[in-house]
Amino acid sequence: MVNKVAITGIGIVAPSGIGRRQFWANIKAGRSFVKKITRFEATKYPSHIAGQIDELEKYGNISERLLKKMDAFSHMALIASELALEDAGIDIKKEDPNLVGIFLGNAIGGWLYAETELRDLYIEGREGVSPYMASAWFPAAPQGQVSIYYGIKGFSKTVVADRASSLQALGYARKTLAKGKLNMILAGGMEAPVTPYALLCCNTYGGLSQDNEHPEQAYRPFDRKRSGFVIGEGAGIVVLESQERARARQAKIYACISGYGTSCDGKDRISPDKDSAELTRAIRMALQDANCPPAEIDYISLDGVAMDIWDRTEIDAIKQVFGARSKEIPLSCPKSMFGNLLGASGAIDMIITVLAMEHSLLPPTINLDEPDFSGFNFVTKEARPQEIRKALIISRGRGGINSALVVEKA
Repeated sequence: MVNKVAITGIGIVAPSGIGRRQFWANIKAGRSFVKKITRFEATKYPSHIAGQIDELEKYGNISERLLKKMDAFSHMALIASELALEDAGIDIKKEDPNLVGIFLGNAIGGWLYAETELRDLYIEGREGVSPYMASAWFPAAPQGQVSIYYGIKGFSKTVVADRASSLQALGYARKTLAKGKLNMILAGGMEAPVTPYALLCCNTYGGLSQDNEHPEQAYRPFDRKRSGFVIGEGAGIVVLESQERARARQAKIYACISGYGTSCDGKDRISPDKDSAELTRAIRMALQDANCPPAEIDYISLDGVAMDIWDRTEIDAIKQVFGARSKEIPLSCPKSMFGNLLGASGAIDMIITVLAMEHSLLPPTINLDEPDFSGFNFVTKEARPQEIRKALIISRGRGGINSALVVEKA
């Protein structure tokens, strides 16, 4: 079984930019893209700030007729898939459709489409509801739309595991490729929570920052003044294939996924276990799977929910795994710049990590002015030059879902 899987194409649709060049330019500059929600009246919500994408319809080659059949999160997935395939130099028409798969993660589904149609249902009756309502909102809709658009027919999977969804999708995709079941996979995640009902659901979660008067400074993971996370929307999708196939077609290999681990606390339906034992186990599983000693990790991309129990247990797990070295390894949480993309957050974090490897530049955590955990090597305010050979990405979800991924420089 092949252990390492190559990342050969990157597609990114995020508040910080659409396309890897624009996105990376804003990440390395440490710019905030969190602002007050303006696309609908949101001021009555406890938290009404978010990382948003404006004028999405200007991107991609998707027809108006098709757009009427799908929610924004499927639209984002199609754009990210197109960018990833283009970046990888792949003509999908020349691929065997039975040997191409799609592995995507999502947390809450497509609620803008659902809200609009349900409103019309109550006003106009069932005649006023689009027949596409039944298929537009559910979490697997983006996988279906990408499959139909490109004629992809291979083994595929949609993962719904709260904020850990897309990192789990990447982990499963890597294992599937490693077993030789497929030639290539489009893998990642997408989320579109900036809608009235979705925002209500996120507010009832109890973890959103309510610092609405200072949106750019609201998301403060690991800071003493942290008050919760900020939601964001977008999609991150990569092309995965074996190293042998990538080399044979002379493709650029950005990095390789070499290890994955996942576990569940089984303690509470929302909060993680205070002892962080299962997160520790998931990280160790990923390192063991990658045949990577803790001493070889050069950078850790943090989950960074900016709530006390989540941040504290994440730091505790790092201490348990890396021991005295835990205070030497550079740590950062770049999503503080554009918001937590929930089910898509892990894929976005991995893409940032891969771009950081390519440019030998550690991405910063903004708003981390007074770290609540002394002595750790947080990358704050500005990007920092450093070669990254191996990195760890951590992503977690409600109910104590833990996932960890190891990526290596090509």
